Amino acid sequence: MPSRRAAIGAIAAVAGIFPAILAQRAPATAVEPKPIRLVAFGDSLTAGYGLPKGRGFAARLEAALKAAGHHVEVIDAGVSGDTTDTGLARLDWSVPADAQAVIVELGANDALRGLPPSETRRNLDEIVGRLTGRGQKVLIGGMLAPRNLGTTYAAAFDPIFAEVAKNHGASLYPFFLDGVAMDAKLVQSDGLHPTAEGVDVIVARILPTVRELLARVEPARP
Repeated sequence: MPSRRAAIGAIAAVAGIFPAILAQRAPATAVEPKPIRLVAFGDSLTAGYGLPKGRGFAARLEAALKAAGHHVEVIDAGVSGDTTDTGLARLDWSVPADAQAVIVELGANDALRGLPPSETRRNLDEIVGRLTGRGQKVLIGGMLAPRNLGTTYAAAFDPIFAEVAKNHGASLYPFFLDGVAMDAKLVQSDGLHPTAEGVDVIVARILPTVRELLARVEPARP
């Protein structure tokens, strides 16, 4: 008959085996994938000019996308007053290289300042070309020239966004301020920038196009 000490040793040895067996059989804890990083690269319209924190375009778009089931982080890279030229100058440090998608919303200030449409086209083409060259998916938020600049200016400016999008295989939302521009209830007292309610209108209208953009990213994710 085994001694008491030997019996205790045997029990301890068996007890030590069970955790190792269970550890081998236990399923590995699933690692949650990182969110898609979507950059809103623009001017005051994406920077939330005149709005409380959390009511700007990037924050409201992120909330809407998450409510629609997307695992996404929307990075606000908007700078008030930016033209396509100043946007191009800060592109490399404003848009992280590891972002999978970018909304480019620039051009409104070019038109407000009456800058040559040829310059706007050249800058925007360079911006989108660099981003797509990195492998990032791009959505261009289009803009329309103020009509007080005349029909000749508008005819040269308005088509830029669609043509650049076509050249680079980017997505297009034809007019970023669709449903908001010229509506006194949805713009601030300056007549240009959206109110918080105006931002919500923009987000609701652009959301299907942004979801299509994310669909171009999600299948390629590891």
